[in-house]
Amino acid sequence: MTRNSTIRIDVATSDQGVEDIRWEADDAPEPGPQEANAMILALWDAERRNALRIDLWTQRMTVDDMNDFVFQTLLSLADTYRAATNDDALMSEIKIFAREFADKASAAEKRRAGG
Repeated sequence: MTRNSTIRIDVATSDQGVEDIRWEADDAPEPGPQEANAMILALWDAERRNALRIDLWTQRMTVDDMNDFVFQTLLSLADTYRAATNDDALMSEIKIFAREFADKASAAEKRRAGG
């Protein structure tokens, strides 16, 4: 049985950039619009063999939050890759890179904070 699900993303912008990101989905854990400070949407165009992307973040997104967001996205991408390909070795490589990224991002954040 085929089932459709709708995902709606509303983005408010100003001359200063993205002010607000809200989303809602039929299958969301909570009903109604949810607030987000960043999003990454990637769609695959098989005909052109090209990834179509929308990367947005609000002015409220801190560098520390962006580091966590990218780290968690990389881990999730590794799991997605494994589920789609059954390739444990490359999944592990993505996760190793994610951990290295997190370590370097943490060190950079400490330098920025003066510590």
